[in-house]
Amino acid sequence: MKEGSGGKEYKIGGWSAHYILIICSLLYMVNYMDRQVLSAVLEPMKIDLGLSDTQAGSLQTIFLLSIAFFSLPVAYLVDRWSRRKAVALMAIFWSAFTYITGLGRNFIGVLVPRALVGVGESGFSAGGTAMLTAVYPPESRGKVMGVFNLVIPVGAALGVILGGYLSKNHGGWRTPFFVFAIPGIILGILAFFMRDYKTVDHLDERGKKIGFVSSALSLFKIPSLKYMYIGYGVRNIMNFSMLVWLSAFFMRSREIAEDKAGMLAGLIMMMAIVGAILGGALSDIWQKRNRKARMLLAMTGDGLAAIVLIAALLLDVRGPGYVLGVIWGMMVMVGTPALNAVSQDVVMPALKGTSWGMAVFCMYVFGGGWAPIVVGAISDALGGGALGLKTALIIVAFSGIVAAFLLWLGSRHYPADMDRVKNAVLEAEK
Repeated sequence: MKEGSGGKEYKIGGWSAHYILIICSLLYMVNYMDRQVLSAVLEPMKIDLGLSDTQAGSLQTIFLLSIAFFSLPVAYLVDRWSRRKAVALMAIFWSAFTYITGLGRNFIGVLVPRALVGVGESGFSAGGTAMLTAVYPPESRGKVMGVFNLVIPVGAALGVILGGYLSKNHGGWRTPFFVFAIPGIILGILAFFMRDYKTVDHLDERGKKIGFVSSALSLFKIPSLKYMYIGYGVRNIMNFSMLVWLSAFFMRSREIAEDKAGMLAGLIMMMAIVGAILGGALSDIWQKRNRKARMLLAMTGDGLAAIVLIAALLLDVRGPGYVLGVIWGMMVMVGTPALNAVSQDVVMPALKGTSWGMAVFCMYVFGGGWAPIVVGAISDALGGGALGLKTALIIVAFSGIVAAFLLWLGSRHYPADMDRVKNAVLEAEK
């Protein structure tokens, strides 16, 4: 089915495509810096504000659920309005509330602005993914998504390394929030100059517009997407638990300050750069030989990541255990570029942003959003400390194996789902 109205076809490639890739990737990096800065300062913030592990975990859970709650409606509005303008405004919004988070003087004073940071970040990855997969050819989607996703570990690592350093050496846990707000505002302004494709309506067979709820539900009628969405949520139980609690685990188990803990955690997170590059390249190469490859690659990466993480935690992430932790940091990102591409490979242009918005929604609602507070609650129930936190992290690591099974189920439908939309085209923005 060809979607379009006879307008000028949207050109792909060229310097304008590279500009979009640079701006969106840098924004994604800042996005994850702003996410992970809380992890870097979680322990000193917890002590300063007198929080329990459950309360500390809830700060990130509320943040993640804010992203989840708003990701789908915002992604739908992005598809109906303008990806370019939406990305720009969201970056400025979340950066402003990152700054305000640093002004918090109690639990509520940090919780509310942190939740609003989540609102601002909720639709960014959907808008960015839709723009990038539109401006590069389909056969390069895995590679482009690999570049886009490799900045996630860079941002996460910078968040914990710089966040820990600034907290320890320059005024306490509030300072990183003030500093990290600046680049997001600058990049948000630059995002207004990106090239976008024409917004089109989502129409049924009779030519009538399909509303938000129907559009969202229609995505679950695509079998490969259904399993991918649920699997994407389950895999992030493991991932978000480690992102939030790894620095705190190092501080407790090794009795070190946040700057040294941030460095140890950051090195593990930086290995995800290798995973993103490797995963993006492999997904394109293997996909040419096996049309199920993108989902099979994500399945393999998640299953191996879970096994390696459990072994690393059993060894207290020390010595050989730290080496395994580094390997986990690489494996956990291998499947992400492929899943980004899958979300775009099987939908019509009118649902490109919404499709990834649904993935983000499911990522948090089906597991990732609840993981930080669940780990905190399990840790409290087991007496807290290094042992309680370690046990909680081992328990949630098994989610990676469950996710691998769900992605295998989705791989069986992936080729047929791609064939249904292979004739869709995009038109240039007027």
